[in-house]
Amino acid sequence: MKFIEEIVIEAFLPTLRSLLAEALRERGLTQREVADALGISQSAVSKYAHGEVARNERIATDDRVVDLVERVADGLASGDMSRVQALVELEVLIRQLEDGDLLAELHESAMPALSAADIDFSVHDPDSRIRQTEQVRASVRRGLRTLTSMGDFSQFIPNVGSNLVECLADATAVDDVAGVPGRIFDVKGRATVPADPEFGVSEHVASVLLATRQQGLPVRAALNISYDPAVLSAFEAAGYATVQFDSEASDALEETIAKVISAAQSSKEASLAETFVLYQTGGFGIEPISYVIGPDAPTVAAAVRQRT
Repeated sequence: MKFIEEIVIEAFLPTLRSLLAEALRERGLTQREVADALGISQSAVSKYAHGEVARNERIATDDRVVDLVERVADGLASGDMSRVQALVELEVLIRQLEDGDLLAELHESAMPALSAADIDFSVHDPDSRIRQTEQVRASVRRGLRTLTSMGDFSQFIPNVGSNLVECLADATAVDDVAGVPGRIFDVKGRATVPADPEFGVSEHVASVLLATRQQGLPVRAALNISYDPAVLSAFEAAGYATVQFDSEASDALEETIAKVISAAQSSKEASLAETFVLYQTGGFGIEPISYVIGPDAPTVAAAVRQRT
C-alpha cells in the first residue's frame, strides 16, 4: 500500500528541490543562500548540484512545475517572495496535481488498484487567505524596490513620511491593507524602508485608499508623496487625472473624497482611469500631500518614477 503523500515525498519534493536549487544557483545565489532559501542543508544543495538526487522526468518536464520553479526562483532571488509565499504557491500546485492530475496518475501507477476506485482527493483552496495576503505583500515589495532604486525619491517624501500600500481584493478595513511599518523616511538623502510589509500598519494612507474604493473604483494601491505643483503638472501632461480635495480630517475623510471623486467621475475632462492623483494643498497644521492611486503597488511606484 502506498499513499499519495509518499509520491509527493519520494518523487515530487526531491525533483522540485533539485530544480529550485539549480535555478537559484543560476541566479547567482551561493550554496549557503540556496540552503537557507529552501530550508535544507548545504550538503543537500551540493548533492542536487552534482546530480546525486534522481529527478522524476514527468514532474521535471511538466510545464506547470517548470513555470512555478522559475517564478519562485525569481521571487526568492529578488526578495519579492517570502519563504512563506513560496511554500504556499508550491503547496497549491501539489494539491492541484493530486486531484486527478499528474500526482494522481503517478499514484495510480504505483497502486494499480486505484484506477478502478472512485477516490477524490481534497484540494487546498488556491484562493486561500494566506495566499492572497502573501501575494499582496510581495506586490508591495516590488513597488518598494522601484522606489528605493530611484536615486532621488527621498526628496519626494513628506515630513510625515511616505507609505506604499496595497489591499486585498475584498478589503473593507485598515487591517486588510499592507504597508510599511513605521513608514518610508528620508535618512541622509536615501529612502529607507525600516521593515517588511505588514497588514494594518498604515492607518492614514490606507484610509485614503479605502475611502477611494468606497466610490466603486477598482483601485488597490496608494502612495503618498510631497505636494509639488511641478510634479502634479507632469502627471497631468502624461494624461493622469488629478483631483483636489480640501480636508484631511479623519472624521470627514470618506465624505470629502466621495464628493470630489463623484464630481471627477461625472466630468468628461477629468474622468478617472486606473491610475490617478488625489491631492490637497495643506492648511493650518496640515502638510500638503499628494496620493498616487492605482491598481497595484508596482504600477503606482512606476508612475511616480516616470513623472518625478
